[in-house]
Amino acid sequence: MSFWSAVLDGAFIALQAITGLIGAYQVVLSVFGLYYRKRKIQFDPQKRFAVLVAAHNEAQVIRPLLENLKRMEYPDHLYDIYVIADNCTDNTAEIARACGVNVAERSNDQERGKGFAIRWMLDRLYESEQKYDAVVMFDADNLVATNFLRVMNERLLAGKKVIQGYLDIKNPYDSWVTISMAISYWYTNRMWQLARYNLGLSCALGGTGLCIDMKLLERLGWEATGLTEDVEFGAKCVSVGIYPVWAHDARVYDEKPISLRASMRQRLRWMQGHFNCAQQYMAPLLSASIAERSLAKLDAAIYLFQPMRFLILFFTGFMLLFQMGAPAAWAVNSMTELLPTWFWAMINLFILLQMPLAMLLDRIPWKAYLGLPLFPVFMVTWFPVTLLALFTRHNRVWNHTVHTRAIQLDEMRSR
Repeated sequence: MSFWSAVLDGAFIALQAITGLIGAYQVVLSVFGLYYRKRKIQFDPQKRFAVLVAAHNEAQVIRPLLENLKRMEYPDHLYDIYVIADNCTDNTAEIARACGVNVAERSNDQERGKGFAIRWMLDRLYESEQKYDAVVMFDADNLVATNFLRVMNERLLAGKKVIQGYLDIKNPYDSWVTISMAISYWYTNRMWQLARYNLGLSCALGGTGLCIDMKLLERLGWEATGLTEDVEFGAKCVSVGIYPVWAHDARVYDEKPISLRASMRQRLRWMQGHFNCAQQYMAPLLSASIAERSLAKLDAAIYLFQPMRFLILFFTGFMLLFQMGAPAAWAVNSMTELLPTWFWAMINLFILLQMPLAMLLDRIPWKAYLGLPLFPVFMVTWFPVTLLALFTRHNRVWNHTVHTRAIQLDEMRSR
């Protein structure tokens, strides 16, 4: 065996072991997402919420959200809405005031981004005479199920400290890009988030539709000011033994970019932030999972590793193509010795079947299934995004995603 063949063999063995074990692990865990029992509302409204909406030049979309939030199935005196008009140059603040909500205008060219805006607003709330039991966060382009606060009230009274609502898409049928993103969300909600909730593991925070106990916020502080404040805060919670829980029956609808270019730009920011969080939290979580024998912390570390695993899968594919055209002396003999072809075929088959199954279980409209044939094409676009993010992971410049779809909640119900 030549030197290069030995090197490639060793690399392939390591890569197969990592990706194969994590893939099998996810397939096994996803089985627990098949079961869902809707929880009945047992408690009367008791918890008082500060509802935060971070908005940067969102005049086109913020009114439907605020009108939606004012019609929640929750007593008016138990929640207040705060719009953080963050470095706005349009009339976002004026529209919010016309809707009758609290508006706090912030101008800071040095600290830009949602994480900084939230920290600034939380500091104001800590000093306010108004006292709240929890903070709920939404993006300005969102729509929210009217039972959302009732469900959060239930979880808080059950002793939960960090709760993530069901993440849905507001505009899934606008383009092949938005339906592909929607399929990703529907799959993740059911086979990743719900599965982990059923097993008592931590769910992944999604940046919106998030509820946090106020006392916990005061204790931990809000230092999540990176490009993905949700991943950052979630990792911090798990590292101190606070496991965010999933609320499958509390939906929030998020707008997604229509064009592929805008989508890739948004996902690049997500991956840059994810790599930064992985660099900071993955090794400590992995170490703690071993020391404490904690599956929850191991699972959180695996979640932080996912973008790197995605790159490994693509690189192993390239290595396979390389082997097919390489000289015999460079051939990689261990391609299927560690994990045979049938193993990879079964893993991929299970994952592919889980997507329409997740959609079926959550009663997604049938027209959404038309997006499945193009979904693999969309997945391929993650490779350049993730690879570029790896090499630009230290970038902390926040880029705003433009939102334009001013949809009413009633339109969502009738789709």
